[in-house]
Amino acid sequence: MLYVDVILPLPLDGLFTYSVPTELEGKVRPYTRVKVPFGITKTHTALIVTSHTEPPQCDFEIKSIITILDDKPILLPEQYRLWEWISHYYMAPLGDIMQAALPHGIKQEESYRPKTEVYIRLTNQYKNEQSLHNAMNMLARSPKQLEVFTTYLEMSGWAELQQRNEITREELINSSHCTTAQVKALVDKGFLQPYDVEVGRLNSNEEPHPERIKQLSEAQTTAFRMLSNTNSQTNTEGSKTTVSPTLLHGVTSSGKTEIYIHLIQEAIDHGEQVMYLLPEIALTVQMTNRLKQIFGNRLGIYHSKYSDAERVEIWQKQLSDTPYDVILGARSAVFLPYQRLGLIIVDEEHETSFKQQDPSPRYHARSVALMMGRWSNAQVILGTATPSAESYYYAKQGKYNLVELKTRYRDIQLPHIDVVNTKDLRHRKLMRGMLSPTLKTAVINALRRGEQAIIFHNRRGFSPIIECHQCGWSPKCPNCDVSLTYHKTTAALTCHYCGYTYHMPSQCPDCQNPDLRDRGAGTEKIEDMIIDELREVSDHLRIARMDLDTTRTRNAYERIINDFSHGKSNLLIGTQMVTKGLDFAGVSVVGIISADTMLNQPDFRAYEHAYTMMTQVAGRAGRAGRRGLVILQTSRPELPVIRQIVHNDYEGFFNSLMTERRDFRYPPFTRLIDIYLKHKDNNVVNSAAIELGSRLRQCFANRVLGPDRPSVARIKQLNIRKIVLKLEPALNITQTRRDIRRCTDALLEDIRYKSLMISFDVDPL
Repeated sequence: MLYVDVILPLPLDGLFTYSVPTELEGKVRPYTRVKVPFGITKTHTALIVTSHTEPPQCDFEIKSIITILDDKPILLPEQYRLWEWISHYYMAPLGDIMQAALPHGIKQEESYRPKTEVYIRLTNQYKNEQSLHNAMNMLARSPKQLEVFTTYLEMSGWAELQQRNEITREELINSSHCTTAQVKALVDKGFLQPYDVEVGRLNSNEEPHPERIKQLSEAQTTAFRMLSNTNSQTNTEGSKTTVSPTLLHGVTSSGKTEIYIHLIQEAIDHGEQVMYLLPEIALTVQMTNRLKQIFGNRLGIYHSKYSDAERVEIWQKQLSDTPYDVILGARSAVFLPYQRLGLIIVDEEHETSFKQQDPSPRYHARSVALMMGRWSNAQVILGTATPSAESYYYAKQGKYNLVELKTRYRDIQLPHIDVVNTKDLRHRKLMRGMLSPTLKTAVINALRRGEQAIIFHNRRGFSPIIECHQCGWSPKCPNCDVSLTYHKTTAALTCHYCGYTYHMPSQCPDCQNPDLRDRGAGTEKIEDMIIDELREVSDHLRIARMDLDTTRTRNAYERIINDFSHGKSNLLIGTQMVTKGLDFAGVSVVGIISADTMLNQPDFRAYEHAYTMMTQVAGRAGRAGRRGLVILQTSRPELPVIRQIVHNDYEGFFNSLMTERRDFRYPPFTRLIDIYLKHKDNNVVNSAAIELGSRLRQCFANRVLGPDRPSVARIKQLNIRKIVLKLEPALNITQTRRDIRRCTDALLEDIRYKSLMISFDVDPL
């Protein structure tokens, strides 16, 4: 008998074995989908990994697959190899990888429907000259229907009995200025016949225009040649050798994208595919327009804001004989099929958005891309103005190649950064709102000159805390250990962890005092305050806000960015979304409302993230023409990191950061694995965490920290404990994970912990 080992789209470890009915044995292929029973009544769409004739050693009945859903594999062998690596490295079940990788329409055999369009043709009885004359006579008393029919004959070529053109119903309606009902009348009378044609959802019309590629500057040319030479190394047999990844460290607006475009064209000329990763969907809006002008229908876009049907069609195209040469996408693009991958670009490689947080698998797209490059002998380029500490360390150690661009394109100066001491201003009563006099004046002058400004504040909503002025009552989430954030536009208090919403009360529920005051500010409140503080230029003021609340729909990013790019708005207020490599020529002023919000986080990466975000948002100023101005507001201007930002001293910042990381044994000098335990009962999760910590110490000694309560110790009614492992990079990865699994599996065998949930975050951010 034939058996298959399959992956089920469930958070379960390992493969599952099913038998194959005799009549289906000839159809079994690796990486095709099958419908299988699971449990008493459920069925799932599973993925065949391998087939064999050896019966499994078990004391229960092996179930049979129900049917085979595919004639051809939906996965390449290289993709499954990558799935296995992600599962092993990030300690995630293969079922979680399958859930994350495949579009929903592929995971469920009945959920995907091809897109169709209605076309119109003549019925068979009117396909000759005499019958057409008869039809015209019959329609003489219905002049509008006759007009529609005549228009169809002209458009299709039947009027001259020449070549037949296929006509859509929509084209006919538009050309004849008729209604759907009038076309239907011709169908009902038997003159015309509708029929469906499957059409793709993907762009396929724009021709490539490589002649539009811009000429590089001298500095860009030097960098391009260094990258190109690295990419083209071959061995004595003439095949490509495995090359080290390259870190392209270029200051903001140094022209890294133009270098990427030249490298992409070079890869296409060599018959290779390119994967271009960006950290945020917002970035793909600008980059899509830029790349489409050059690469046309060779470019495919892939990210979560696309409909599932569109993602299915991209997946299918990538498996076809004519896949896209270039895929531009967010982190999920690493899961697409690539048949001849030759170049991988990870732009803004420092960005935390490349790390999947929840749900599992908690992979980092940069690490996955590096592994893909190693296996496919593809060149991997990590580009950024502010490298992650780990990437720059590896470049300094020689593990990565390093190419640097130290000047802006066309020698435009980096922006001047003016540090404003908000503590001193408030003490002297010179600053009452969120804008210092310096920032307020700079924004007003910019708007009056017809220029644009960006205000950066890394907190959304109106206010993070509402408090009763009399008794101190403050609304808390009933499901999580966090305060509810007030959103003025919805008049609601919302939990940003579980989504719980509570209508804003008119008075305190405890003491009935109506004096409820907001503490702190989010982007929504900043917007209100700016409107009030800039009343004197209200005629010039056109505000746009970009945060999670304003960009929930697919087209929201595009609308906000396009409006700002074309001057329909001139003041953009936003969270970290506005720091991520956006290119706006008209921005002359950038305001950083509060550096302290980022610097005061209880996280060893806080200063790294703060340096990165502030340097990146500063780089949005003065990208074309005059030198930009950045106003950085902080109550602690004496901090070395502030000085390093002002002087664009990444090297000095990196050196001080490495000293701290080495002293306290943090990455890149160690590898971290966070282990989370969750349970509804606080006593149960506390007991389990203590016991697991004890077991882990038997294997890893003082490398175990905790268990501790995280800063948010209850989410969605689940109590949380956290254990951190600090592991030397030299430790054997396979043995380390085996030891961790042995400890957690032994814990879960205890009946007290049958409902306990344990998850792993490898290389957390």
